[in-house]
Parts: sequence; C-alpha cells; structure tokens
Amino acid sequence: MSTLKPLQIDVVSDVVCPWCYIGKHRIESALALVPDVPVKLNFRPFFLNPWVPREGISREDYLTKKFGSVEAYKGIAGRVVAAASEEGLVYKPELVARQPNTTDCHRLILWAEAIGKAPEMKQRLMELYFRDGGDLTDVNVLVQAAADVGLDADDARRRLATDEDVARVSADAQEASEKGISGVPTYVFAQKYAVSGAQDPNLLARAIREVSAEINAQAAE
Repeated sequence: MSTLKPLQIDVVSDVVCPWCYIGKHRIESALALVPDVPVKLNFRPFFLNPWVPREGISREDYLTKKFGSVEAYKGIAGRVVAAASEEGLVYKPELVARQPNTTDCHRLILWAEAIGKAPEMKQRLMELYFRDGGDLTDVNVLVQAAADVGLDADDARRRLATDEDVARVSADAQEASEKGISGVPTYVFAQKYAVSGAQDPNLLARAIREVSAEINAQAAE
C-alpha cells in the first residue's frame, strides 16, 4: 500500500488580524473534512502593522491612524465580530486597550513549533488578544501564554529578553511580502498555490484534496 506524501500548507498570518483568527479556525475545520489527506500545517509570520513600535501603542492611537477614528472602526468591527461568532469564536474589540507589535508573538510561535505546539501557541495568543483584551506587549502575559502551551516559563522569559530569532521572524515576514502576499490570512499549498482570505472550509478542503492528488501523482511519475 502506497503512502501519500503529506501536503505542506503554510498559513501566513498575524496574531492581531481578526480575519486570521477566523481563518485559523476555518483551515482547521477544512482539515477535519479531509481526514484521509496527510497535511503538514505551518504557521508563518506576517506583520499586519509593521509600523507599530516594539513597545506597542494605545489602541485609540492605532485606530485613529489606521481607520481615521475610533468610531470609524466600529462598523468594520461589527462585521468581524459577527463572522467570528459564526465560527464559535469570541472577539471583543472594546476590551483591547493596547496595539502590540507582534514580533515577540511570532517568536513564541516559532519556539512552540519546536515542541509541536505552534497551533496551540497561536490560538492562545489570539484568544488573549481578541477574547480577553490581553496586552501582548506585556512580557508577563507572553510568558504565561508560553507556559500555558507547555513551554518553560523561565526559559521563555530569558529568550524574550534577547534578540533571539528577531531577525529570522522579520526575514520570514519580509519574504512573504516579497512573494506578493499583502492580505492575510493567505494559505500557500505545496509552496506553489496561494489562496488569500479566510475562505469557506469546504473550498479549502477541496483545494487540499486537489493539490494533494496533484503532488502525489507527480511523486508517482
């Protein structure tokens, strides 16, 4: 019996992107629809707001700069809150007080990948931000999130205090931009087909099945 070659799916997204929060849930729902297809899911960094300084800024300043005013975001937020709710996710924009730079979040996801916990790390950070209004610029919040998914808290605190993997995360995010990815989430199948946006799980499942069949047919030639 031949063994299928796993399909690599790179999910390019950011922790503070609400559609990425929804999109993560949708790709996981899609995978549940194709349990017979082996998949290797990778989470790749993207900076939705590369101009936000490492220490972060107030949410009010951020919304004013990005959308013109806090009020202007409310209509947009309403639609996203509703979309998240349909996925069983909670987004409470009114709780978010600080807009973080996500370099440290992406470093934690990278470090969690080493113990096979990247999806859990990403989920934890997103829940903290969207559901709980957690301050992702606070090292204590980040260390606790790391501990929650099984990373050593003291080790995470020590590494966060250094520049370890800052250049790597930045380079990975830059590479995504150079490949033409400007909107996230973007799902890259087998490093050759890109699907942008938090697509319907049925559409994603169909893409997974088709690309998996293609790469396995090529491997068999």
